[in-house]
Amino acid sequence: MGHIEATKKLAVSPEALWGTISDLSSWDKWFTIHDRWMEEPPATLTPGSKLVAKIVMLGMANKIEWQVEKVDSPTSLTLSGTGMAGVKCRFDFAVTPEGDGSQFSVTGDFEGALIKGALGKAVEKDGAKQLEKTLEQLEALASTAA
Repeated sequence: MGHIEATKKLAVSPEALWGTISDLSSWDKWFTIHDRWMEEPPATLTPGSKLVAKIVMLGMANKIEWQVEKVDSPTSLTLSGTGMAGVKCRFDFAVTPEGDGSQFSVTGDFEGALIKGALGKAVEKDGAKQLEKTLEQLEALASTAA
């Protein structure tokens, strides 16, 4: 199993941050593993909603069928998904007010026959780099929406 996580204080209000996270049309602008939606996503995130996306990690594309497990607007979102070759993943996003900004946390877990040993470590390393870029891009995008 691969595990990645990152937490960062962002100079953006929790409302602006949540507005960006919950706007599925913006995901390709900030969530670096997300390439595009393969089916039209729902207008609002609700538990049980299905989302079909193309993601890219280690330069390899995979189709993930996400299911929204939990939405607690405006503080948290949990998605779990299944992709090709039996890959399973779960992402948790959390927004917490902090001072005049927000703290944003994201964790991701990946498992499957392909995510073991050296490849599992490579997925973790690539995922950690992608999360750093994700946080930078999310802050930039949310600050323009504020």
